[in-house]
Amino acid sequence: MAPAPFGLIMEDDMSYVSTNQTGRSGGTGPHAGQRIAVAGAPLETARLAVIMMHGRGGAPEDMIALGDHLAPPDIAVLAPAAAGRSWWPDSFLAPLDANEPGLGSGLGVIGALLDDLSAQGFGPDRIALVGFSQGACLALEATARLARPFRAVAALSGGLLGTGEAAGPPQDALYGRPEKAFEYEGRLDGVPILISCHEEDPHIPLARVRRSAAVLQAMGAAPQTIVIPGAGHGIIADEAAWLRKALAPKS
Repeated sequence: MAPAPFGLIMEDDMSYVSTNQTGRSGGTGPHAGQRIAVAGAPLETARLAVIMMHGRGGAPEDMIALGDHLAPPDIAVLAPAAAGRSWWPDSFLAPLDANEPGLGSGLGVIGALLDDLSAQGFGPDRIALVGFSQGACLALEATARLARPFRAVAALSGGLLGTGEAAGPPQDALYGRPEKAFEYEGRLDGVPILISCHEEDPHIPLARVRRSAAVLQAMGAAPQTIVIPGAGHGIIADEAAWLRKALAPKS
């Protein structure tokens, strides 16, 4: 039986927490039935809902902390957990089959959350997707495959995984991996999307960031890239400022 849509309660000395029948995410596969950390405004009064995906080795609390730092008090933050703290086992640059069933299950978790939010009155224009690292790749891939008019999408150190394998040799610019196919259906007209990474990120090649932006722009989105000089893998002030502006009330 699929879990009922989650609600929110407030207990003494606690943040808002999930109160669905199982306290777990929906969908199928390894990431179904994992916990969802929820913080911020209760959905009954929230202006927006932000679904936040953690990176490899991370936890929902990492994203809740980021949400607390970035989000106004009228936003609900929902952070699902990946089984074993990883959405898939290999690099996001690897062949798609190497990352199943994790990838499909992670996309299913997001889809189930969107269904729950829709049942509580949140259309895509009141929902933002945010992820860091592996979670950024998942958020961006869900955006392209679902093609809904989200309020905003932020892929902090991430890029698209693609829809299939493309013919061609391994490329130095893709860290020794061949290129992917990016054959998405649907439109993302006007959706603001941030894709960022360090210039010498050890996990996210700049070539994939730029290709992801081009693919999403062709789908009608309004992507912006932030390239951070030097080597590293983390979140900087410019990314936080973009996200604050994207989540602020529209004038």
